[in-house]
Amino acid sequence: MIEPKSVFKDNLAQLPGIDGIGRIDLIDSRGAVVSSIENKPGKQGSLAVYHYLKQAFGTLDVEAAEYGLALFAEHTTDARSRPGAHSNVDRLVEIANGGEPLRIEVIAAA
Repeated sequence: MIEPKSVFKDNLAQLPGIDGIGRIDLIDSRGAVVSSIENKPGKQGSLAVYHYLKQAFGTLDVEAAEYGLALFAEHTTDARSRPGAHSNVDRLVEIANGGEPLRIEVIAAA
């Protein structure tokens, strides 16, 4: 696993590419898709982080969420001070604080 740095851009540069990924679905214990992260501008950083969490942990549980928060670096600090500003970071905070783990499903681009 990569060692998270204090700057998101530096962490992002270490993550595997996301070419060929259309989106990531986050699925709850009942099988419902609770959120999707599409491969489009403004979401590609989050897509790369969640894709890496899938590769490294297999599921989005407390351990994966805490690691993801370290990868988001300064965005995590901002999200904690401004809830709702970074929904994909907010989700990790919720899980790290004991929220329901989610399954990560990678959907190939069409």
